[in-house]
Amino acid sequence: MWDDAFPSFLIGLREGLEAGLIVSILVATLVRAGARNRLLQVWTGVLAAIALAMSFGAVLTFTAASLSATAQEAFGGSLSVVAVAFVTAMVFWMRRSARSLAGEIKEKVTGALAMGSGVLILTSFLAVGREGLETALFLWTTARAAGESAGPLAGAGIGLVLAAGICWGLYRRVLKINLSRFFTYTGAVLIVIAAGVLGYGLRDLQEGGVLPGNTVYAFDLSAHIDAGSWYSTLLQGVLNITPAMTWLQVTGYAVYLAVVLTLFVRGVRVTAPQPAEPEPESEPVAGAPADTPATELPEPAPAAREPEPQPVGNALRRPAWVVPVAVVAVPAVVAGLVVAFAGPRSTSGETVAVSETECGKGFTTPKPGRQTFRMQNTGSKTAEVYLIDPSSNAVFGEVEGLAPGTTRDLVATVTGGTYAWRCVPSSGKAVTSASVTVSGGTGSTKAVVPVSENDLAAPLKAYKAYVEQGLATLVAQTRTLDADIAGNHLDQARTDWLTAHLTYSSLGAAYGTFEDYDKRINGRADGLAGGVADQDFAGFHRVEYGLWHGQSADQLKAPAQALADAAAGLQKAFPSQDFDPGDLPLRAHEILENTLQFELTADTDEGSGTNLATANANLAGTGELLTVLRPLLTTRAPKLVPAVDADIARLQKLLDAEHRGATWTPVEQLDTVTRQRIAGATGQLLEDLAPVPDLLEIRKSA
Repeated sequence: MWDDAFPSFLIGLREGLEAGLIVSILVATLVRAGARNRLLQVWTGVLAAIALAMSFGAVLTFTAASLSATAQEAFGGSLSVVAVAFVTAMVFWMRRSARSLAGEIKEKVTGALAMGSGVLILTSFLAVGREGLETALFLWTTARAAGESAGPLAGAGIGLVLAAGICWGLYRRVLKINLSRFFTYTGAVLIVIAAGVLGYGLRDLQEGGVLPGNTVYAFDLSAHIDAGSWYSTLLQGVLNITPAMTWLQVTGYAVYLAVVLTLFVRGVRVTAPQPAEPEPESEPVAGAPADTPATELPEPAPAAREPEPQPVGNALRRPAWVVPVAVVAVPAVVAGLVVAFAGPRSTSGETVAVSETECGKGFTTPKPGRQTFRMQNTGSKTAEVYLIDPSSNAVFGEVEGLAPGTTRDLVATVTGGTYAWRCVPSSGKAVTSASVTVSGGTGSTKAVVPVSENDLAAPLKAYKAYVEQGLATLVAQTRTLDADIAGNHLDQARTDWLTAHLTYSSLGAAYGTFEDYDKRINGRADGLAGGVADQDFAGFHRVEYGLWHGQSADQLKAPAQALADAAAGLQKAFPSQDFDPGDLPLRAHEILENTLQFELTADTDEGSGTNLATANANLAGTGELLTVLRPLLTTRAPKLVPAVDADIARLQKLLDAEHRGATWTPVEQLDTVTRQRIAGATGQLLEDLAPVPDLLEIRKSA
């Protein structure tokens, strides 16, 4: 939990110390002026600032919770960027103002004493309120990044308590601290942490659809780094560095860090040698280092008690607790009103029962608007629950894997129409509730008309025929490759190797049915104890390594023969292998995900430099799959198909530009602009293909 807690601990400590120093200076100044009776006004302003910060945090939390998932990402990303701006400004402001802070605060207090209690309350409120709002915003963003972890709140709490202890020690003259160095060191660390928050915020904005490049990764080490390891957790919790980051994230992180940290260090070097001019009314803490800034606290020397002011008019009848209670209640009430009216209309709390024998118990006719239904599984089996239009079986919302005895929320927008619940237990028949009709409401509710196995039967049959033809071609081509190597024709073998490998690479939607054959045909050296020399390294990439690393024909005969045998075995086994029709919609997206992760990073290159050729084959395989799925997609998302076709044409053009005769440009030799364009076009195609699995998901019917 410490990895999530550290950033919040540091912000709590630093912001708490800033606010605490200001409060301590206010208190010490009043005590020296003999105005102890005015301390209640200082604490009232402080209480108002705390109430405002907490109310602000509540508004952020509950307003975001009422948004859709995409809107939450955009909202959170925007506030992360704002938080980074505030923290950056705070770091530079404190570095610049530390030496003159005490003098400035005392001047304000002196003026407030002459102008009345309201001005003194306002002075303390404004002095603390800024730190409070910054703290609330930064904690909200870090807590959101940490997900369910309680680390950020625990870290902030510890930091604030420690800051309060330090300020008390400074006030009582029992603690010495070089505040100039403290704010310099913590400022540098906060800049590094803020760079990570900025990267996280940019990622949220990409996932919320505000910024492009959601799948255009600068690196993706997910396959090589355990995300649950201590070092990965530490980097992600403290610095928001994840195993996979987009180009926009990396660029924002690097540019912010380079610019802001450089300006900060330069400012420290410029100001450090200059001696601080003593403030006329401030005194350094006894025994403190010589370079301690003039923000140290004046000594609270005893003074004659100032006569208590006599209240007049209505003040005679107003208890002392009225103003403190009011400054807490007002922000809380305002925050409650904002939360109540900020989000769309929603009902929450209607519990709908789910079991093997009945579905939708407790469901009443809802009012139009955004609804939150609490789905409670009262049965003994895990179930899937769908809110449907019974006339068309279109699905408005769903909860999958609802375990017995558990309750989860299902959020859907209800407009005029007919609604019912369909409950599908893990074993047994589906149960559909009675229908209800909703009248009124405007707009249309987004619903997905489900497909059945029968709907996908024709596309599956067509694609299996395509794969069977491709496997027949593959067997002939691997035999040719084997003969090339057996005859010591290695130059010809390199050409025939690529031909055969591209044939296999165009069959991506069937990989899940190939079982162990895929490892034997297209295995990788990654993860093997001996790497490329491991005896289990087999298939196309094993032969590729040998052909492009000077191995002899004798060394390659066994791997080539094994490859040809594996291809023949797969051709024989494929007709009887289980090909789930539900795999087809999933593969429409996954083929090019692998392309982006492995081919466009050259991660699978064993010397041939033909990753772009493989990417081209993957694109052709995706196009073939979309051809058989097109009739189903056209009726469910007519605008999606033209967009995908345009994306494919754009990516195809970019790949064709790197194909000259029989050669392809190796990925490592691409210039930065071209490489980014290809990755960007692939990422855009992936984004447009992302809805396909949901559009063509097979759902059980009653």
